[in-house]
Amino acid sequence: MDITIRDAVETDLPGIMDIYNDAVANTTAIWNEAPVDLANRKAWFSARRERSFPVLVALRGKQVIGYASYGDWRAFDGYRHTVEHSVYVRADARGTGTGKRLMKALIDRASFNGVHVMIAGIEAENTASIKLHEALGFRVVGRFSEVGIKFGRWLDLTCMELKVPKR
Repeated sequence: MDITIRDAVETDLPGIMDIYNDAVANTTAIWNEAPVDLANRKAWFSARRERSFPVLVALRGKQVIGYASYGDWRAFDGYRHTVEHSVYVRADARGTGTGKRLMKALIDRASFNGVHVMIAGIEAENTASIKLHEALGFRVVGRFSEVGIKFGRWLDLTCMELKVPKR
């Protein structure tokens, strides 16, 4: 499968929104329960741009099949070199290496931007995501028990970190 990774542009937002809303409706990867509209994704994208945080997309042809980004982990000055990231892949493109390619590009961008640590918060039963992160050098640093709820059940959160390699 021929996949291109590049910086997102505003015309990618409908594809990003569709991936996000599918994860909301069908997975525990996102702990929100309400779908978002295009205005929401535009505001999110604008906020990322204002802070110079990357938003990357994976394309198959002209179709957005995944995206990744990072933002503030905590909103205090002392945490300014630590970010929390997100990576999502369209359901029909999962298991194709798209998430790994997005993450490698995001880690490279983090290194270039002076990020020291990347944090991942992953639903504890999402073994595919945990394995992906481990393969990229992330390590499990903790697990919070029953800190979220979705689909009528309590969810645990696995926390992972990566000390971003200096380039």
